[in-house]
Amino acid sequence: MVVGIIGLGLIGGSMAIDLKRRGFAERVIGVENDPVASEAALRMGLADEIVSFEECVRGSDIVVVAVPVGAAVKMLPRVLDIFMEDGFGGKIVIDTCSTKSQITRSVHYHPLRGRFVATHPMAGTEYSGPWAAMPNLFDGRACIFANSEDSDPQALKIVEDLYGVLNMRPIYMNADNHDVHTAYVSHISHVTSFALALTVLDKEQDEKHIFDLASGGFSSTVRLAKSSSDMWVPILTQNRENVLKVIDTYLEKMKEFRDAIDSYDDERIEGLIHEANKIKKILR
Repeated sequence: MVVGIIGLGLIGGSMAIDLKRRGFAERVIGVENDPVASEAALRMGLADEIVSFEECVRGSDIVVVAVPVGAAVKMLPRVLDIFMEDGFGGKIVIDTCSTKSQITRSVHYHPLRGRFVATHPMAGTEYSGPWAAMPNLFDGRACIFANSEDSDPQALKIVEDLYGVLNMRPIYMNADNHDVHTAYVSHISHVTSFALALTVLDKEQDEKHIFDLASGGFSSTVRLAKSSSDMWVPILTQNRENVLKVIDTYLEKMKEFRDAIDSYDDERIEGLIHEANKIKKILR
């Protein structure tokens, strides 16, 4: 099996490491446009060879599109077009993006739509680039398969095997539902972290020692603010409607806390905290 990975950053690079060392891929070829990142990926052994986009698509059994979702939406139809030009040959393409509705719509009517399997491996860190790639990143995490009924059964089975090698748990979901759920469990977390970082940075201009007081709670809450804008701008714009709804709900909850604190309402503050504590039954 030759696996071609377009984008050897955190997700693509980490997939390359484990697919190769666990025997799923005999050979990994990569596409990385940034010369520094490309050289790093080769030196780190993330890919056996760095090639052009078309060489990767034509030379791979499975093509993994691991680029920001804005680029992936434009790239996927072209990958399927190349499959057609080459007479198909049983090739498969998957994506790893955090939004699924626009991606699935972009190829919905393509003659080779069945050779595309829309996936979202729910794993990652706040770091990016080949230097962020690591082994075992996906172990025990969930992988979303979106609109899997639109994929050929044979293609779906191979991609299920791929994520099985990565020790991921498959979850099957409609693309639109996926985007609603990720707005709540992932996208709002990043927006909140960005906003908190900006708030503290504004204060830090006046009080230079504020970060001397930062503890583990602050660090864990603001960790996601280190995430790449190249990745998150297209996610937030493509999932705009869902993210806005979640932000509005979040602001309502913030106002409840503000009003209770402003009115010295200890009982109300305690009630809000107890309500929030119920998350412990879900997240352990």
